[in-house]
Amino acid sequence: MQYSTRCIEKEISANGIEFEKGSVYDRLGKLTDLRKAKGKRYSLDMLLMIIMMAKLCGENTPMEIAEWAQHRKGQLMEMLQLKWSRMPHHNTYRRVLAEKMYADEIERLVGEYNQSGDHGTVYAMDGKAMLGKRRDGETGTEYLLSVYDVEQAKVMSQVEVGRKENEITKASQALKQVEIAQKVVTGDAMHTQRGVSRQIIEAGGDYVWPVKENQLHLYQNIQSLFAPEYPKPGFGKIPTDFLTARTVNKGHGRIETRTITTSEMLNAYSGWPEVAQVYRLERHFDWRRNGRSIKTSYQVEFGITSLTRQKATPLTLLNVRRTHWGIETGLHYRRDVTLREDATRMTVGNAAKIMASLNNLVLALIRQANFQNAAQARRWFSCHIDKAFALLTTPSTRL
Repeated sequence: MQYSTRCIEKEISANGIEFEKGSVYDRLGKLTDLRKAKGKRYSLDMLLMIIMMAKLCGENTPMEIAEWAQHRKGQLMEMLQLKWSRMPHHNTYRRVLAEKMYADEIERLVGEYNQSGDHGTVYAMDGKAMLGKRRDGETGTEYLLSVYDVEQAKVMSQVEVGRKENEITKASQALKQVEIAQKVVTGDAMHTQRGVSRQIIEAGGDYVWPVKENQLHLYQNIQSLFAPEYPKPGFGKIPTDFLTARTVNKGHGRIETRTITTSEMLNAYSGWPEVAQVYRLERHFDWRRNGRSIKTSYQVEFGITSLTRQKATPLTLLNVRRTHWGIETGLHYRRDVTLREDATRMTVGNAAKIMASLNNLVLALIRQANFQNAAQARRWFSCHIDKAFALLTTPSTRL
């Protein structure tokens, strides 16, 4: 982890902690604490600092965080200038996360912090279930919709949507919280909506959407355009403007071939806001073992984009669409597998939503510290607790 060596003026908190303006610690101190003053031993920012440091160092659940803090009591008392030698009980973390702070404030903090640093060009939009919030016997699941900077690996905004189908109406709200001018927004077929497309264009951005039967007329038109042509004897082929690109990737025991074909022929009468190209994307997967093919699969996706051919060649569009899946591998997978979000039971109040926001912040900080592997980063921070503290007291623009 490398820091800039230029001279920076630091500030001193009321507790005597040295920090820089714009850092996570600086922002935590501005959150609203809903607890009454009587009986309060630990300030809200101190509790959240312990949670964040513990999560950076590899702990996930409130119980693990409490035990981690107890084992490092001396270091934490010195770093955080704590007056109490007794570390918080795990129920203290649960109660504060569930009932004693505003979830929207935390989400806004994470979004503003992540938007203050470097930005990529592709923002992926997708929802994730809060399985850790679901009680035994419940059938429905609540979702969070994120706008994710795939290249910088950080969540730019996140909104609670309730049921999965509500993503359609909440997408506009999530995008309003992000500067999307000169960005390309991607999503799944659920987000292929005229209103959201128009919103992105008016904000100065572009979109790339897959098209399925939920937009049946558009889907059928694109499907017909790219359907194989069988000309009758005596008649020539209908002229087209098709452009094609192909990539082949090997890894994880398989060969993946992607072929995309684009066209401008539907632009004039598609009825979609500012559509500039439609595409047909074929994915062919060949799983191999000992040099022999053991299984194959084939997928076809149709889609639209506001990116013109001057802005995006077929190869560029192919890469943008592939980049979208970084929200699954870079965000959802890491929250579930590395940070154990779904396995952490947080069923009361806002606890699950706030923990999800903190997990988003942890992953952004890990990337800020120039780590590509989140699990590796947490193992490193567990041996360098002082670096985790420094990361939280230094703004993103300083690394």
